[in-house]
Amino acid sequence: MFSVKIWGDRGSMPVPGPDTVVFGGNTSCLEVRCGKRLIVIDAGSGIRSLGDWIVRNDLKNGPIDADVFLTHTHWDHIMGFPMFTPIYVPGTTIRIRGPVNFEDETLEQIIGSQLSYRYWPVRQDELAAKITYQSLKETQLDLGDGVVVKTKYLNHPVLCLGYRIEYEGKAFVTAYDHEPFVNLFPTDPTDPDYDAAIAEEGNKAAKEENERIESFYGGVDLLIHDTQYSAKEYNASKIGWGHSSFEYAINAAHRARVKRLLLFHHDPNRSDAELQELELFYQEKICGKSSLRLDASREGMTINL
Repeated sequence: MFSVKIWGDRGSMPVPGPDTVVFGGNTSCLEVRCGKRLIVIDAGSGIRSLGDWIVRNDLKNGPIDADVFLTHTHWDHIMGFPMFTPIYVPGTTIRIRGPVNFEDETLEQIIGSQLSYRYWPVRQDELAAKITYQSLKETQLDLGDGVVVKTKYLNHPVLCLGYRIEYEGKAFVTAYDHEPFVNLFPTDPTDPDYDAAIAEEGNKAAKEENERIESFYGGVDLLIHDTQYSAKEYNASKIGWGHSSFEYAINAAHRARVKRLLLFHHDPNRSDAELQELELFYQEKICGKSSLRLDASREGMTINL
């Protein structure tokens, strides 16, 4: 069995309410099952429901053992950790891995800071579970049981990793929070700081980085990609915010021969009606032009690979 279940797919902050019932209001959390192995990607608010499900259904089969991979440490991707029920269950073993920005604090300190009396009634050293932490860079990990995890730096205001999980000949990738690399140097010849050689070098560097990202998820069975904005929204005021447009993600997935694309990290201001309209619009846009299967991520959906 190789499956991915969505427990949270909203970006920036949780948005519960009647307008987010279909696609979900919880921030990012994915449950990945590779045979008997349990992998969790991100600890957004969706991890609360996942933790309750694990305790009800997995605990009866023995102590809980899980690998938790964090894409980055922005709050919407770690905020649910204090309410992840398994951390309060004796016998639980959790290995938490993720990137750390160029700061003095370790991954353990960043996650543990939520578990202080300032924010939460239970302190980190009072947890019942055995928890270890590992800072990650671009690397490849063999988790055992035939599970391989590869990482790739994405383009976001803090260090952020995409994950490629391979198991039994199948693969899926996360590419959020991410926006396409662009040339940071002036390209307008009338700009007083314009330098033709530097501008060309910047274009080349951005192109190469975008090609590396597409190579990372080339040919995968499932790609879960950041699509917080439309191209119009992105170009108007969101460049540099660390998120992609629908158009960029779809075109990149098509170029990379991805089999199935899930539109993910929905903007908190996007209602169910708006997301349904956008999903249908882009499905019709690629119909007959690409073999890519495209859907908007929905909280609770499971994809069997």
